[in-house]
Amino acid sequence: MENFWDFNVWNELNLLSVLLISLLAANLLKRSIKFLQASLIPTSVLAGGLLIIVAGIYKAITGNVMFDTEFFGGNGTASLEIITYHALALGFIASTFKTTEGKLTKKRSIEIFNTGVTTVATYLLQAVVGFGITIIAVMIIKDFFSAAGVLLPFGYGQGTGQALNYGNIYERDFGFDGGKSFGLTIAALGFISASVGGVIHLNYLKHKGKINVKKQAEGVYSSEQIQSENEIPMQESIDKLTIQIALIALAYFVAHVLMSVLGNLLPSMKSVIFGFNFLLGVLAATLIKAVMSFLTKKKVIKKQYTNNFLMTRASNFFFDIMVVSGIAAIRLSVLEKYWGIMLILGVVGLVITYAYNYFVAKKLFPEYVEEQFLTMFGMLTGTASTGIILLREIDGEFKTPAADNLVYQNFPAIVFGFPIMLLATLAPQKPILTLILLFVFFVVMNIILFRSFIFKKREKKTQNSDNQD
Repeated sequence: MENFWDFNVWNELNLLSVLLISLLAANLLKRSIKFLQASLIPTSVLAGGLLIIVAGIYKAITGNVMFDTEFFGGNGTASLEIITYHALALGFIASTFKTTEGKLTKKRSIEIFNTGVTTVATYLLQAVVGFGITIIAVMIIKDFFSAAGVLLPFGYGQGTGQALNYGNIYERDFGFDGGKSFGLTIAALGFISASVGGVIHLNYLKHKGKINVKKQAEGVYSSEQIQSENEIPMQESIDKLTIQIALIALAYFVAHVLMSVLGNLLPSMKSVIFGFNFLLGVLAATLIKAVMSFLTKKKVIKKQYTNNFLMTRASNFFFDIMVVSGIAAIRLSVLEKYWGIMLILGVVGLVITYAYNYFVAKKLFPEYVEEQFLTMFGMLTGTASTGIILLREIDGEFKTPAADNLVYQNFPAIVFGFPIMLLATLAPQKPILTLILLFVFFVVMNIILFRSFIFKKREKKTQNSDNQD
């Protein structure tokens, strides 16, 4: 019989409470200290950093790991990793349930497609360079894991959740000691890169007089933005927020069933399949949306049940929790001998992501170069919300299409990006072959991305030769 005063009744709630309290503390610091305001560091990243500092002080005094004490259930570090894993999928599911309006023009469709291809091409660039660095590092660092550099695109390009997923696969299936913490640390360095690189670029633009950096306006929403026509009431026998959470839970339950079935059919791929929890979650949410849309057309469902405002709040909540728990789960003790290589990966990741995305923005998005660049650079070193934070500094009212590009590019990015996830599991077994395949894939993506320039030049050459004849 459980006693309500026992720690095992409270440990999960204690852990979640500490995560949320750290977000409150970080938000207070961010609003109070000018340096932190100017840094553009997301509050969730700052909160995770605070927890690492507190946990470090606790270990220095007691010799124990703070999150592995009885107060947090004896294995709080593993619980933090589980929270990070689930929050990634839940955040994507909530984003998928949001409805979109309006038809896209041909030009906008091309820009969105190009944005998705840019995302995948940047993943590949990060993977090729990161993998190349760690293959060389194996010659210098004894017993180092050669495929560690492949975690660069998952930490920088895809964020904390995927960095943990693949770090876990490398640690469990391929013997990379500290793989989870390595991936999570790369993701934390990505957020720092987004903040540092973003601030430097904004100050450069301001110094050159190219932009007027705007202060972020406090968010004020109209009633139409909060609730559109024909939606269920905000509150009746069941609250509208409860409906949104229930739909998210339904999609994740369906995703879990799909993962279990696929895992039983392909037992050798089970860890990879469950690493795709976010992808199958998006698929499940898309199917549920399609069924609801069909039933609405048939007038079986007479009201709209999803609400964009609440789904956005839910996805942001899950992503904030994902980031703070992921950073708090970093075990610094297992990374002592890897700091040098991680810093090299972090700096190189910042430089190549900055240079490549600025080049692409200038070539393919000439009408809004800076807005597109800041959005993509922020996302491809941190998360989508980091990209939006940087964009708001110069386009607070989202007058350019950069924010929409970020939202709608997910489909082409998932389609083209899927092979990278499969190659990541091949990397520890056949490193040189995987590196070659990643490079070839990067070249192919750039041919697709710059197709208008490549094929125009060929057409011109053909026309010139015909004229000479």
